[in-house]
Amino acid sequence: MLGRLNHVAIAVPDLAVATATYRDVLGARVSQAQALPEHGVTVVFVELGNTKVELLEALGENSPIAGFLEKNPAGGMHHICYEVEDITVARDRLAASGARILGDGEPKIGAHGKPVLFLHPKDFHGTLVELEQV
Repeated sequence: MLGRLNHVAIAVPDLAVATATYRDVLGARVSQAQALPEHGVTVVFVELGNTKVELLEALGENSPIAGFLEKNPAGGMHHICYEVEDITVARDRLAASGARILGDGEPKIGAHGKPVLFLHPKDFHGTLVELEQV
């Protein structure tokens, strides 16, 4: 069911500072910041040869990562994203096996313009998992 690793997401308290670190210190190619109000975040993607790193900053007080940053003020790994061929098939298979789909269970459009779902971290050994349809 799982395809390749799409990205690892890191929540950061200051997106501009984190972007500059990846670009200027590590010499990485980074995207422009993209606000995703429906997800409550602003994102930047660090482009790597084999995957991406997504830098996430809270967009408003109700952002799903605001609580994460309160507990981890310096930031840290937030989630890992895997690709799937058919997100509806993956969702139904996971739900049938007892995995919890976060939100209303319906895919939403993610930062890459493709359907995404998040899976409860307690079902995946403490890791928040995102699935993205390719």
